[in-house]
Amino acid sequence: MNLTPIRTIVIGSYPFPAWLEYASGNLDQFGSADVEEMINDAVVAAIHDQVTAGLDLITDGEQTRLDFNLSFYGFLQGIKKETKSPRLWGPPAHDQRGKHQLIGDLVAPNGLGVVQEFLRLKTLAPKDQALKASIPGPFTLSGRLLPNNQYPDRYAVTEALLPIVRTELEDLVKAGCQEITIDEPSMSCYAYKESTKRFVDIFNRTVESVEGKCRLSTHLCFGNFKGHPVGYRRIAPMLPDFLDFKVDEVHVEMANREFAEIELISEFAKKMDVAVGVVDVKSYYIETPEDVAERIKICLKYISPDKLAVAPDCGLSQTARWAAKQKLVNMVQGAQMMRKQL
Repeated sequence: MNLTPIRTIVIGSYPFPAWLEYASGNLDQFGSADVEEMINDAVVAAIHDQVTAGLDLITDGEQTRLDFNLSFYGFLQGIKKETKSPRLWGPPAHDQRGKHQLIGDLVAPNGLGVVQEFLRLKTLAPKDQALKASIPGPFTLSGRLLPNNQYPDRYAVTEALLPIVRTELEDLVKAGCQEITIDEPSMSCYAYKESTKRFVDIFNRTVESVEGKCRLSTHLCFGNFKGHPVGYRRIAPMLPDFLDFKVDEVHVEMANREFAEIELISEFAKKMDVAVGVVDVKSYYIETPEDVAERIKICLKYISPDKLAVAPDCGLSQTARWAAKQKLVNMVQGAQMMRKQL
């Protein structure tokens, strides 16, 4: 249960500063010391914006993940990375994200880098600030790897990735991380057509060794690539099976969906806390504190304040930084308004 009623949190990612956007596309112009300095500076900037907004829980903004490939697939052996997008022109969409070939055993001898991210955050953040690490779950991580004879389908790839993610979770706990989000948007995107019981089994085996040793949450959304979703945007197909996820909190996308199916958070609340997306990361309408307060009132019809957290719908990496900053400020102010009313 949340220690703070209507806790204010983020999912994980935060916009890159403009200079980091440039640098990430021109890494050959920088030395290793330059890159480390840039990463530290970017994490400091992300921490500053989140702390200034007054969030109860912050992350490193995933600033070290200069590209999803570089941050995770770059740690994996047994793959040949796609270097060029399969489609370069036309409206931006998920089909512009390349997939990687499997060429051997999937292993990550040095982990996935999330422990190093957390330790950097722990060093740079204010000492009394609550911190969170986030990591993609094995099913979501499998989505950009092409099956082959050794791994004949996506589930076989997932099974190979599962112990790698589990080990990273264990190492995060050993490093002192007290709160971890496992991002599994692929599960929510495909719940309408895949076995939800199978998803639950995969998820629970991933977290089984750290259950009870930290606060666990999972992020369920419908995809966001340059403001475009990818999934069938309904929560109903996830239920009742997703209620069996072994987590303390579930994150659900609501603002972009105009709070459709908000009544279903009451089902999740029977088993876990719920973080509701109350600001839309895909829209440049800046929600006012009053907007946020009204949205929280809607939530409180179906969940008690001690089980409710509020968050953006998804990570903020693909929202302009000026908008992300103000959305977080207003989200916190709206939550504070409702706390006073309570």
